[in-house]
Amino acid sequence: MGKASHIRIFRNYVHTPYLLMAVAEFAIAIVCVFFAVYLDIWSLPKANSSLLATSLVYALIVIFSMVSMGVYESRIREGFSGQILRTAVAVFLISPIGIAVIAYFIPVLTLGRGLLSLCALASFLAINIFRWIVVSVTDKDSLKKRVVILGTGNQAQKVALRMRREYDRRGFVLVGFAGLNGSDNLLDAQQTVFQIEGSILDFCHKKNIDEIVVALDERRRNQDAGGGLPLDELFDCRLQGINVCDIQGFIEREAGKLDIELLRPSWMVFSDGFIHNALRSQTKRTFDIIASLLLLSVTWPIMLITGLFLWIGGGFREKVFYRQVRVGRNSVNFELFKFRSMRIDAEKDGLVQWAAENDPRITRIGNFLRRTRIDELPQILNILKGDMSFVGPRPERPEFVTQLNEQIEYYQHRHHLKPGLTGWAQLCYPYGASVEDTKEKLQYDLYYIKNQNLLLDLIILLQTVQIVLIGEGVR
Repeated sequence: MGKASHIRIFRNYVHTPYLLMAVAEFAIAIVCVFFAVYLDIWSLPKANSSLLATSLVYALIVIFSMVSMGVYESRIREGFSGQILRTAVAVFLISPIGIAVIAYFIPVLTLGRGLLSLCALASFLAINIFRWIVVSVTDKDSLKKRVVILGTGNQAQKVALRMRREYDRRGFVLVGFAGLNGSDNLLDAQQTVFQIEGSILDFCHKKNIDEIVVALDERRRNQDAGGGLPLDELFDCRLQGINVCDIQGFIEREAGKLDIELLRPSWMVFSDGFIHNALRSQTKRTFDIIASLLLLSVTWPIMLITGLFLWIGGGFREKVFYRQVRVGRNSVNFELFKFRSMRIDAEKDGLVQWAAENDPRITRIGNFLRRTRIDELPQILNILKGDMSFVGPRPERPEFVTQLNEQIEYYQHRHHLKPGLTGWAQLCYPYGASVEDTKEKLQYDLYYIKNQNLLLDLIILLQTVQIVLIGEGVR
């Protein structure tokens, strides 16, 4: 009992096995630098006087590169082969760029080209061998937390639907669903269902349960008829080391979102999140300015070349930038800047349209700009102006917002923060172009609004790299 699949750092849930894996692979990368140097094929450049400092910087860049490619995300669908490909991109493409940038500003940390190639090859092989061994061991059910869902009604159905895929349950073993005496069973025949005859504690001891997820439809206690939430029994379970959590907290932890169908205003008021004060706003604003200036210093040549291509391609007549009204913080409208990716007459009939897959309104150059996210770069100006943040919910058009406020509950709450250039929903869900897609993405936006902090912003900023390189969610 007491197996911990997650730890919480600044209210962010971190999958414990992947955190330990990152620490171990950091050490492996350090050893690989020493290994490469002591092979005596290539020695450190003369400018470099500290092998230890160089190895530490190299290892940090490798780990940050793998974080940016989502290697340490438990919900990667591709499995181990996908992790290998992501690791290859991180080690052989992103890390050398990072090393070159560091060496430019701090020459004492220079790695020679041959030595860097050997370090990358050794790191790639050693890390993947280590990870294969770890995954072979940690994927065994005997090492995972054993979870039972208390309830067999509508809320339990939602858990069964949300956690139906294997990668949704990598951090735990779903033993089954447990119904109390007289409770309705609305689950399909594919689910394992138990009926608790005695006490919940005895049942948990018998099934070796580590965590109970409360998903009862009726929680109010009826003194005459009984039923409702068995608080005394659940408290006994906690005293015996069995964790007890509610269904919303469970989905938040395991799926990284808030389920709006289960969300209650009282839960939002009394939860430990949704904290936004003056200090946090000022910290986020400072982060926005620094991140925007850094991105602008790197991408200004790309923006200049893009502007020239669009200007020449449009016959020196069409506008390079596209301005569109979007809804910002506190539902205040602002003008969003983008490189033009659609034809000038994209909405000549005056009707606002969702972007569609293979949208015929997108030009050939525009298609490339969208897939590489270059069309979003002018929004750096929006961030510096203060209309947007670097990280936050994506801004939507007023016409859509009016419609979505009526159709989706809690949608208006996403406007309590400034919209962002990138966001948690963009990482976790592909491009959405319908009300249903927007409803799904809102659940990730609410998770971000609840748990927003500098660490989460940094994680999102790093992992946005994989969207640019892999092209996930582009339309």
